[in-house]
Amino acid sequence: MSLSATARIVADADGGLPVLRSDGPLALRRTRATGPYTRVTVVGAMSAPLGGDRLAIESEVRDGAWLLVDSAAATVALPGRSAEPATYDVRLAVGDGAVLRWLPEQLVCAQGSALVMRTTVALAPTARLVLREEQILGRHGEETGTLLSRLTVHRAGRPLLDQEVAYGPGSLGGWDGGAVLAGHRSVGQLLVVDPAFEKDPVEPRALAENAVLAPLAGPGALVTAVAPDALRLRRVLDEALGILAPS
Repeated sequence: MSLSATARIVADADGGLPVLRSDGPLALRRTRATGPYTRVTVVGAMSAPLGGDRLAIESEVRDGAWLLVDSAAATVALPGRSAEPATYDVRLAVGDGAVLRWLPEQLVCAQGSALVMRTTVALAPTARLVLREEQILGRHGEETGTLLSRLTVHRAGRPLLDQEVAYGPGSLGGWDGGAVLAGHRSVGQLLVVDPAFEKDPVEPRALAENAVLAPLAGPGALVTAVAPDALRLRRVLDEALGILAPS
């Protein structure tokens, strides 16, 4: 049986969490943090998403708040009884002077699964954002499922980034070719948006054999990487995080 669930986080500038609402497989826990951040960890309460599931998580970081969101383990997309793909929507809003570090663990697309993942972000003019996405295409020794992933970011009401990728047997051909993944099964990106980049934009450069840092047409930088496995992908993105947003 498919399920629908929406979890919600609201963070205040005083470190409070006036809303911390778990739902279904998305269990939210306030955990110990260092520095100025309020930290919330997403704990998977059951296997999800399965085919046909409709999951969502919403986070509002109010003006002046500092929020770190991570997860206790990887999210594994699995096949289910329904032939419909699962959906997982992440909706983020970050106010003026606020900071959000969205650093979940990997998304693993198991063989036979189908998932549509949409991440939408609305940033105030002076908001800062660190957002990491990592997709592992298939568990060890198996083929990948199908993944359609879209990331849309608006800053001050204007588009900053809008991109969509598709992998697996349910997508168009060519996703595994030399111009896309070239046989790799771990792919990820790190997006950093900071008003400081308006005066001091980052310079494009290669970070590793299969990773590149590129400035956006706005105060942001995007690192895109592919790797043979999750460990090497994380190392590259951690290196990029240390360069772009070390604190």
